[in-house]
Amino acid sequence: MILQQGLPLLRQQFTALFKKNLLLSWRNKRSTCLQLFSSFFFIFVIFCIEEAMKASKASSSAYKNVTDPTLLFSPPILPCEDKFFVKLPCYDFVWSGNNSRRVTDIVSAIMANNPGRPIPTNKVQSFKGPEEVDAWFMSHPLQVPGALHFVEKNATVISYGVQTNSSTEEKRGRTEDPTFKFLVPLQIAAEREIARSLIGDPKFGWGFGFKEFARPAIIGEAISALKAMGPIFFLAFSMFGFVLQLGSLVTEKELKLRQAMTMMGVYDTAYWLSWLTWEGLLTFVSSLFLVLFGMMFQFDFFLKNSFFLVFLLFLLFQFNMIGLAFVLSSFISKSSSATTVGFLVFLIGFITQIVSATGFPYSSAYPASRRAIWSLFPPNTFSAGLKLLLDATSTPASSGISWSERAVCEGGMSTCVISIDSIYWWQVGTFLFWFVLAIYFDNIIPNASGVRKPIFYFLTPGYWTGKGGNKVEEGSIFSCIGSVPPVEHAAPEDQDVLEEETLVKQQAMDGIVDPNIAVQIHGLAKTYPGTTKLGCCKCTKTSPFHAVKGLWMNIAKDQLFCLLGPNGAGRQLLSAFNLIDKTALIYGDSVRSSVGMSNIRKMIGVCPQFDILWDALSSEEHLHLFASIKGLPPAFINSTAEKLLADVKLTGAAKVRAGSYSGGMKRRLSVAVALIGDPKLVFLDEPTTGMDPITRRHVWDIIQESKKDRCIILTTHSMEEADILSDRIGIMAKGRLRCIGTSIRLKSRFGTGFVATVSFDESKKDNSNAAGDSHEPVKRFFNEHLKVEPADENKAFITFVIPHDKEKLLTGFFEELENRESEFGISDIQLGLATLEEVFLNIARRAELENATTEGIMVTLELVSGISLEIPVGARFVGIPDTENAENPSGVMVEVYWQQDGSGSMCITGHSSEMRVPQNVLVTRPPSPSALGHKGLRQAVRGIVIDL
Repeated sequence: MILQQGLPLLRQQFTALFKKNLLLSWRNKRSTCLQLFSSFFFIFVIFCIEEAMKASKASSSAYKNVTDPTLLFSPPILPCEDKFFVKLPCYDFVWSGNNSRRVTDIVSAIMANNPGRPIPTNKVQSFKGPEEVDAWFMSHPLQVPGALHFVEKNATVISYGVQTNSSTEEKRGRTEDPTFKFLVPLQIAAEREIARSLIGDPKFGWGFGFKEFARPAIIGEAISALKAMGPIFFLAFSMFGFVLQLGSLVTEKELKLRQAMTMMGVYDTAYWLSWLTWEGLLTFVSSLFLVLFGMMFQFDFFLKNSFFLVFLLFLLFQFNMIGLAFVLSSFISKSSSATTVGFLVFLIGFITQIVSATGFPYSSAYPASRRAIWSLFPPNTFSAGLKLLLDATSTPASSGISWSERAVCEGGMSTCVISIDSIYWWQVGTFLFWFVLAIYFDNIIPNASGVRKPIFYFLTPGYWTGKGGNKVEEGSIFSCIGSVPPVEHAAPEDQDVLEEETLVKQQAMDGIVDPNIAVQIHGLAKTYPGTTKLGCCKCTKTSPFHAVKGLWMNIAKDQLFCLLGPNGAGRQLLSAFNLIDKTALIYGDSVRSSVGMSNIRKMIGVCPQFDILWDALSSEEHLHLFASIKGLPPAFINSTAEKLLADVKLTGAAKVRAGSYSGGMKRRLSVAVALIGDPKLVFLDEPTTGMDPITRRHVWDIIQESKKDRCIILTTHSMEEADILSDRIGIMAKGRLRCIGTSIRLKSRFGTGFVATVSFDESKKDNSNAAGDSHEPVKRFFNEHLKVEPADENKAFITFVIPHDKEKLLTGFFEELENRESEFGISDIQLGLATLEEVFLNIARRAELENATTEGIMVTLELVSGISLEIPVGARFVGIPDTENAENPSGVMVEVYWQQDGSGSMCITGHSSEMRVPQNVLVTRPPSPSALGHKGLRQAVRGIVIDL
């Protein structure tokens, strides 16, 4: 099958990715509807506010023709609480002139005779003169509507003055006129009571009526909530699409979905164009709905201005926000941060809108360079465009801006610096600026693996021609923390590893490219820099961690290479090729070259350790997507997907969304994705995790069949899986390759020896005998000839572990054992090598011992005798200090049993009984042989490591 390349592949990838975006949006209907129809909510809110404003101002005579104003007759002094803005406690009025008895009586009459409501004494304050009143006003602002000042000149003359705050106040669309609300009632009350006092008749009738002049309605700007709140509401509306777009991009990066598609060979062009096209389509529809909803609610802004002018303004602005979202997605790694960033952008846009409303910088008073910089932020040009269109419909007589008038400046050509047409061109230019910048940052900012392209990658010919993939590009790996110390390369201790390294180095030096080698690794190394954390009164610093320490290795074609190692050994790092030092070649292309990686992605398939799948897509849709990315001809996509689904037993769930799959089903789908497109190199990172035994065996069969004509690199924790599937095995520990070879070779070299299993025919035995008695002759026979004890025993069989140094005795031993089968009641004898798990544990233990010896990592071993020994992690045979005597001249020792805990660390599970230290073993004495502390308390002594 010939895979597509070039433009046909680009079109196919674009179509598949666009379909993926469509399906994800369709299955997330709530977010999609919110993005498309949220404009209705904002337009409706503005409409309601505007109607409320109109209803409120309709009651004001200022906004309508008044031919016969209403007559006001003797209005009362109102409670101070009726004032729009007042501080409590408040007073209905204050007065001065309290040194006159007659004035005091007049004020008492004003309070008692107030129409409809006598004024309480605690709502009035009195002073001697106007100066005291002014001083009280200054110290008690907004606590009284007005003041009366009385002066008794003689028995027939009393003068007065009225003092009120003349500022007109507005509240919820209503206007408070201090003249008619406070001044006139105080004046009428003062004149009424003065007149009654002068004529001596407290019941003297006093009627006073007045009304305003007839007048026409105020003609000016129309009552418009759209002009007041439209810009901020329209900015908020655009934030829905912006935040959803930003969240989608960051989610794909956070869940490594983007990385998975990149590893499968997706073109960056297809990826970005698919997102741009889909988001552009949503933007087009949402902008169209916004304009239609505005016209539906009969806003002059939408009705009088040209439909295309308004539509283009919203469309181009949202396109600018798409470009800005693309840029910001390169810097954000967590989807939870997308909403926060969206709110921050909205807040900045809100502030810049307020600034732009003052005329900055779109006036002749500011230089063009300042306008250019200001216009790079999309909300700024959007705000300027809204202002032009809103001003064009600000009065009932305004006709708006037509399409032919889009280049005409408001205020004349001499003072105009921007028109709606120039705003459109600015928006087109800034969109291209943000979009190109997003692609650039996407390439130079390190991805999740720390890989990036050089800063000037676009100047390299290989970026445009696709050639030069075997050339290494400097700076393709990045660490934001800083440089790290290089790893000192140590020569491998294992002969097989040393031979492998020597061979690869020689081939690299001679420039030999072996056609039978799929992967060639040259000194691969990875170091995570240390960190520094400032705490309370202290600084915590961690040392750099060397995950991989100089790896040289060849992996042949038509071979399944299995990489084993404890957690933290560098297995996943190797399979992902996240390199810091040196390089690796895959079919001749360097992984440190952007061109090389582009070529490599076309020929590899990856099943990562953790499933990288879209929960909203089915397995069938996943395979169609990745088949299209790989470049399978369209005619073969359906048949290939059906075959792979059948191979991994997912045919029945082909149309079920992956989010509802079990863990095992997701792993099977990931294996199918890795094998799609017939890749030449397949990485399988723990592919059968979570599968039941039957399905696991079936997937093993698929992997076995897939080895032909390709190279497979498998990492796993299952020793059985590695033993069955692998052609060659490498075991890593503490960042170094410890051994390499076939399963049989590793077992023969690193196992504890041979495993002999003796099965018994219990029917020939006397049922009265216990199992231990009936097996005793066999156990004695093994002990007398090979000096070994049973490792496992039950009624049916006994297992013995025979050291390698007994190999020469085995032929004669088993011949004699077979001759005595009837005597011992033996039904079967099996002899084999140690298990791969035992090899793995031995290698891991030795690596731990090496690391513990270097770094001084010790644990305490509690012996049955009560002695506590400090021993390095991983030590197998440990001598006990001060146990030398005539019978045991070299002392005694114990064998320590180790196993890995849940985190992969070595821990002690027990120890053997004490035994003699062999004579030919070199014993190193501990530095502190004493076992007593300062107060006679027993402390742990340093054990002696013995390597047998």
